[in-house]
Amino acid sequence: MSRVCSVSGKKPLFGNNVSHANNKTRRRWQPNLQVCSFPSDLLGKAVRLRLTPNGIRTIEHNGGIDAYIMGTRPSRLSEETLKIRKQMEKAKARLSA
Repeated sequence: MSRVCSVSGKKPLFGNNVSHANNKTRRRWQPNLQVCSFPSDLLGKAVRLRLTPNGIRTIEHNGGIDAYIMGTRPSRLSEETLKIRKQMEKAKARLSA
């Protein structure tokens, strides 16, 4: 499982630890990923995603997981959220038929 936010796309950053003697050793700064579940009205179940707090705020700001995924261009969504979008489109078609 990669350490990338599904919404914001934040990844680990790389750099150096620099000691007082100016020795440099490589290190990584990991994103603050949280496993969150959002209730989906279209799917009728909770959708679990690994997101940074910024990604969680983005979804909440857009009115929930359904509004965010259906309102965002597919080119801006990750593979994980594209699969969820496809499921939502199928469920929406079933409801309207």
